Amino acid sequence: MELKVSTRSHAGNVVVAVAGEIDLYTAPRLQAEFTRLLGDGPSRVVIDMSGVDFCDSTGMNVLLSALKRLKERGGALEVAAPRPAVRKILQVTGLDSVFVVHETVPEELLISESQG
Repeated sequence: MELKVSTRSHAGNVVVAVAGEIDLYTAPRLQAEFTRLLGDGPSRVVIDMSGVDFCDSTGMNVLLSALKRLKERGGALEVAAPRPAVRKILQVTGLDSVFVVHETVPEELLISESQG
């Protein structure tokens, strides 16, 4: 299954919308996007996981790696709108206490770039 990743920025904040399955085969695509993104130095990255059907340990490791790199620079990585299957993985692994998890994408990040 293909993984779709799209990003949008607003005032130093980035929303990364992910759709599909994050697994051993698709995780490198997400990793590459984070590497590109983190080069721009955003202070806050929110991952919109409302379109993610499945995420395995490889995907979680990509998220943890990005979180670590952002924290080293005083930034934050947050997870938004995880579906029940992804939320369960976060809870079982204890990562729901590592990441800030939002029910939906925070409203202040829904403003489009053109209005900025």
